[in-house]
Amino acid sequence: MDEQQVSGAPDAPVEGSGVPAPEGLESASAFGGVAVATKPVVRRGLAFGAAGGALALGLLAGGVTGSLIAAAQASSDTDTAAASAVEGAAYEPPAAEVPSFVPPSWGSSPSTSDQAAASAASADQQVGVVTITSTLGYQNASSAGTGMVLTANGLVLTNNHVIEGSTSIEVTIESTGSSYVATVVGTDASSDVALLQLQDASGLDTVALDDDSGAAVGDAVTAVGNAEGGGDLLAAVGSVTALDQTMTASTDGSSAETLSGLIEFSAAVVPGDSGGPVFDDEGEVIGMTTAASSSTVDTVAYAIDIEDALVIANQIQSGVASDTVTIGYPAFLGVSLSTDGSVAGVLEGTPAASSGLVAGDVITAVDGVAVSSALSLSDLLGAYSPGDTVTLTWTVASSGAAASAPVTLIAGPAD
Repeated sequence: MDEQQVSGAPDAPVEGSGVPAPEGLESASAFGGVAVATKPVVRRGLAFGAAGGALALGLLAGGVTGSLIAAAQASSDTDTAAASAVEGAAYEPPAAEVPSFVPPSWGSSPSTSDQAAASAASADQQVGVVTITSTLGYQNASSAGTGMVLTANGLVLTNNHVIEGSTSIEVTIESTGSSYVATVVGTDASSDVALLQLQDASGLDTVALDDDSGAAVGDAVTAVGNAEGGGDLLAAVGSVTALDQTMTASTDGSSAETLSGLIEFSAAVVPGDSGGPVFDDEGEVIGMTTAASSSTVDTVAYAIDIEDALVIANQIQSGVASDTVTIGYPAFLGVSLSTDGSVAGVLEGTPAASSGLVAGDVITAVDGVAVSSALSLSDLLGAYSPGDTVTLTWTVASSGAAASAPVTLIAGPAD
């Protein structure tokens, strides 16, 4: 499992984006904080391999920067994804390891825990809450999580790590059983926020967003989510234990992402709850579940303050890209790179395959701009959009000759 350790360095307060709220979305101000969490945490998404077995309890938010994607397909011969990088998306698939946190369906919970086990969500708690299944086509895998309906025409808020690396997304309105194909409106991996649009949706019930004072330490809360990816919404009751928490989540000490202004709460959340609402005692959403401890008897969970999440959602809906916000899908080429910068492999059905690139070739330029490393190639491709045509230049491994070809980039997996 990708276990994400929490660092001890406080972070600066989170500031609002300054982007006005589009029609249909609530406006929001952002909260900051310098309190420091010290517990190991894991993202609460759930990933599955092609054979249906659980690969990991959590999906790493962020991953490799630019347009790199750790390749590609976990198989029965390997229990981790390949270490090379595939150009075209910001995603690092989870490793298949034995989890250190054992949810109820995998074993018995510690007998000393005082936390109440999650139970079926009530009808009121299911209103506007959706389950999400993402297909990770280039990994032969899928992932499961939760989301919240923000508008009647189907804008859905969730964690970025729930849909990261997805090539298709299905969303089910659990209160009605209706399912929709979803597209990615935009993502912000650094804030672990994503906004989806349900296709051909109308007249949907929405979650009730908090309209008063937000959370306070000691408040009773209930986290509702797609527990363990089972497709049923469960509710875990608990209480707020701290506010304005800052944590840095990383995998094996790399690809760290820092989240600030978090609500810390004690409740028995499990994998699959990511992106789901944390309700206050009035049944209003005060936060979005994103991570939880993996080494304590009682689960210590973290939620993104709903106002902070809406700041990012408003920016995405306004179509304002930034260093951290990607609008829509990234451009995708479809090659994996070795550590020496040469092509390690080419994914079938991608622009790289149609260009004539093969393993061992070395890409030397994009539209005449020299490529000096895998990172520079990532940065160059990141400046383009799906549908853009670029000229690739490379050195042919078999002959040492130079070759070039125009390629039209396609929409890649979600950032």
